[in-house]
Amino acid sequence: MRDSYRERLKMLHSELVLMGALCEEAIESAIKGLLDEDLELRKKAIELEQEIDDKEHEIESICVRLLLREQPVAGDLRQILVAQKIIADMERIGDQAQDIAELSAHMVGKKVKSESNIAEMAAAASKMLTDSVDSFVESDLTKAHDVIRYDDVVDSFFVKIKDELSELIAENKSNAEACMDLLIIAKYLERIGDHSTNIAEWVVYSITGDKLD
Repeated sequence: MRDSYRERLKMLHSELVLMGALCEEAIESAIKGLLDEDLELRKKAIELEQEIDDKEHEIESICVRLLLREQPVAGDLRQILVAQKIIADMERIGDQAQDIAELSAHMVGKKVKSESNIAEMAAAASKMLTDSVDSFVESDLTKAHDVIRYDDVVDSFFVKIKDELSELIAENKSNAEACMDLLIIAKYLERIGDHSTNIAEWVVYSITGDKLD
């Protein structure tokens, strides 16, 4: 493999890691903005969404240059095509972090936020994202499969939060609107887990050539 190609591929990996870090920061800012009722953190999550979009365009340009200049085949070609799939999923994760930040503005002063497992669910979803991107950069098939299995953890958090919120509504009907908003936020986190699963499945394909159903 030519040195120039190795360098460009290394740059691609570095930019993917940076995009993943922006997504993680957006999730963290959105959730902390929700729980701490911090307007600046909510604004930061929204601003990060634009940075994530910009990073997606930068990485797409790298991928196109690699395809045109190097004309890779087989496994090398799969790796570049998969990188394009990964950034599309990460862009959607950025959108969902922004959605959480925007919705959290309607939950200021609502006690139900502290009575759920939303912070733990967010941490689990962020872990999936980190590990899925790492599995690609490291070509780690085991880690990719671990991410796919870990989606069950995020899904179980969603079910647990849904049950908690149902109980809160049953105890006091005035909680209903806030509980529904929080359930939507939990759904966004579940989708972040789904996008991370997609990334991990694409990693499996990049390594093995087999697409998981």
